[in-house]
Amino acid sequence: MTGYKIVNLMLLVDEIGEERAKALLSNFSCPLNLDVEFFLKQKAIEFAKQGLSQTHLVFASYKGTAQMAGYFCLANKYITVKRDSLSNTLRKRIGKFSVYDRGIGCYCLSAPLIAQLGKNYHEGRNQLITGDELLCLACEKVSRIQLDLGGRFVYVECEDKPKLIDFYAANGFCEFDRRRLDRDETTIDGDYLVQMLKYIH
Repeated sequence: MTGYKIVNLMLLVDEIGEERAKALLSNFSCPLNLDVEFFLKQKAIEFAKQGLSQTHLVFASYKGTAQMAGYFCLANKYITVKRDSLSNTLRKRIGKFSVYDRGIGCYCLSAPLIAQLGKNYHEGRNQLITGDELLCLACEKVSRIQLDLGGRFVYVECEDKPKLIDFYAANGFCEFDRRRLDRDETTIDGDYLVQMLKYIH
């Protein structure tokens, strides 16, 4: 995919300083998902410093300058996947990268989580990239990481909304479980998040 530049937020902070980086992030707006906006402005830098996750800003040309079109955040997590939630094909694939726990009927594995994914709606910049393109960039980043580390799976967690689930399903993700919200996840609707898994070819 061409036309976009991906910048690691922590490297940007190292280059221009935290205050200038925060000023850049202040121009991000995502009224459709306030959790995505809150994370980028209030948590992304601190999470990167602690090594909890790494945020990647996506830039595109806008009125002759590079502007932030969106971002995605990646974290490495340990998950359990119920055997009966997968197709036979996915069972065979996941078996190569996991340990099967017969006691709980689940595959246990480490997998990258696309923890945040959001387009920038500030001053019409949401036209710079589609959701499909942004998700594709995140999956391509994971694929490149897995060239060094191994692995073929990535997953997401989203609110239980048909539009969101259909979006991820159309991009090759399938539901495997649900996770109850943590106490600090106060900007998310509902009591749980839908977990969806994708095999990266």
